[in-house]
Amino acid sequence: IILSFGATIGKVGIAETNLATKQGIAGIELKDDKVFNLFFYYVLITKKNELLRLTNQTTIPEIRPNIFISKLSFLLPPLPEQHKIAEILETVDNAIEKTDDIIEKYNRIKQGLMHDLLTKGIDENWQIRNEKTHKFKDSPIGRIPEEWEVMRLGEVAERITNGFVYSFSNIKKDGIPITRIETISEGYIDKNKLGYISEALYPYVKKYQLKTGDILFSHINSLEHVGKTAIYNNIPPFLIHGMNLLLLRFKNSMCYPFFLIYLLKKENIRNKIKNLSGQAVNQVSIKPSELSNFKIPLPPLPEQERIATVLSQIDEVIEKEKAYKEKLEGIKKGLMEDLLTGKVRVNHLIEEESKDEIG
Repeated sequence: IILSFGATIGKVGIAETNLATKQGIAGIELKDDKVFNLFFYYVLITKKNELLRLTNQTTIPEIRPNIFISKLSFLLPPLPEQHKIAEILETVDNAIEKTDDIIEKYNRIKQGLMHDLLTKGIDENWQIRNEKTHKFKDSPIGRIPEEWEVMRLGEVAERITNGFVYSFSNIKKDGIPITRIETISEGYIDKNKLGYISEALYPYVKKYQLKTGDILFSHINSLEHVGKTAIYNNIPPFLIHGMNLLLLRFKNSMCYPFFLIYLLKKENIRNKIKNLSGQAVNQVSIKPSELSNFKIPLPPLPEQERIATVLSQIDEVIEKEKAYKEKLEGIKKGLMEDLLTGKVRVNHLIEEESKDEIG
């Protein structure tokens, strides 16, 4: 099955049951004595760009089945080789799928831990509190452990400020690195998505230099992106705080930055922050003063560190699995380039299996 209409054009799949196609979905029936369907599935994945070039030039792209049947060509090895190539690629796909499942499982565990740790906390014995064994109290933001306080972000921050305002024409390919909205990625700064400005601007931008532990907060963007946060961990060693991101620099005696980054990422906290602007339109803007007055639950500093330690450990596991998935995807891409173009043949593997069966 291949999607032949609209934004998802070129996406392919294999029907697992009898079904009828409709407009925008083309069904391809293969000659079983010529082509193995799983092999052809991988071929079509590599041909997506070619399919896009065959689309009509109307407002909504569409590729008619009779066009790609007559125009699309591909290399076709003998059936036994098709089966072996598909088997190899499917093995890698299965490993990627299992890794996805592991990542999803740990993300669920993390969400549960974030809810418990950021509402109940963890005591000096590394036990999550509950109202049966620990004392809790009422507060302006709900029930919290007795040891915790409720404070405004402005009370625990040294500064909450806007970044250096620049023109997009000032962005260069090299020079002084500067943050942009797209720089924020899952709590950390993505160094591959930095901007650069002329070194001649150094006298004007040096006061915007980030310090290790600074938190950047997306405060002007769509509802989806407002509230995204990232922590600066000294990579790169010199970085300028750019516009459309608020800088939150906290007092070391009161706040552990890695605790704050998890707190600000908590879903209900982030939703409350989004509502600060009072705007329901797509483009939202939160002022530094509004964020400064936002109330947060604040455990004692040692407990903040314990909470951040537990959550960072599970983050490390997730990042390790993501890196492994990325490696598998690279292996799959290389195998597809080699096996589906005939650069690497698998005949020797088929022969070895035949000998084993005879043996």
